[in-house]
Amino acid sequence: MPLPERVAESVRRALARHRLGRIERMADVGGGCINHGARLETESGATLFLKWNRTAPLGMFEAEADGLAALAKPGAVRVPTPIAWSGGPGEEGAAGGPSWLLLEWVSPGRTSRAVEELLGVGLARLHASRTPDMSDHTFGWRRDNWIGSLPQDNAGSDTWSDFWRIRRIEPQLRMARERGHLKDEALDRVLDIIPEALADITGAELLHGDLWGGNWFPSEEGTPVLIDPAVYLGHGEVDLAMSQLFGGFGPRFYEAYRAARRVSQAYEAYRRDLYQLYYLLVHVNLFGASYEAGSLRAARRVVSALSG
Repeated sequence: MPLPERVAESVRRALARHRLGRIERMADVGGGCINHGARLETESGATLFLKWNRTAPLGMFEAEADGLAALAKPGAVRVPTPIAWSGGPGEEGAAGGPSWLLLEWVSPGRTSRAVEELLGVGLARLHASRTPDMSDHTFGWRRDNWIGSLPQDNAGSDTWSDFWRIRRIEPQLRMARERGHLKDEALDRVLDIIPEALADITGAELLHGDLWGGNWFPSEEGTPVLIDPAVYLGHGEVDLAMSQLFGGFGPRFYEAYRAARRVSQAYEAYRRDLYQLYYLLVHVNLFGASYEAGSLRAARRVVSALSG
């Protein structure tokens, strides 16, 4: 995908402000299903990653930069450093032109049991961390962001059950039903029993928010790297549930996480399904009816576990 001229010009200005020099080489980087990516080398010797999108909503990449900065603060897991983005200091907003985000380039390496173990330990430390970002919210975040290309409402709530019902399950279910999906009453029963299912969760934890196998990779140095966050303060088992939905994590990851941090009995009984339901509904809204059956199975398992 050729770099749009408006993106190229805006990025050139950002590179100049950061004294990184002109772009000397650029190569496409594949793998993204929403955005385009490229590896840049500049005359200063810097190697950077650029992602852009012709139709991204206003603020999407600014929210991603905010999430990466938040994940970096505890020092638990490595994330690429955001450098500049459209709508950032000195840059035009996304309206009327493609959006972009410029990041530190982290060279990928090979997956191993050791790096998966480091990721499990790092994620446990992330969930246990306390930073200034966490002082003003119970559950939620200081700004809304995106889950894939869908808006994610992070307005704060004093209770985790209210947040999960009102800010996560209800909006996605409403959107799906407006599109003709998921009329089954099991979904309504899930909404009714969320207060019971999540009543004991009182402490907010920093989440990656979209932790599937494509959103982490091993660096060349053998350390795990998290990318593409949908950050907010919630319950750490949400990240575990998402990690198990589509694969990409080996057994050492889970063993290391559980050795460092307790996972509740309720997780296996019904919370994994309840948390995965959000992501399944997101996939219904992004990709259509092929994810309806999985959504219904998860909803029915939650209802069955809590209605016995």
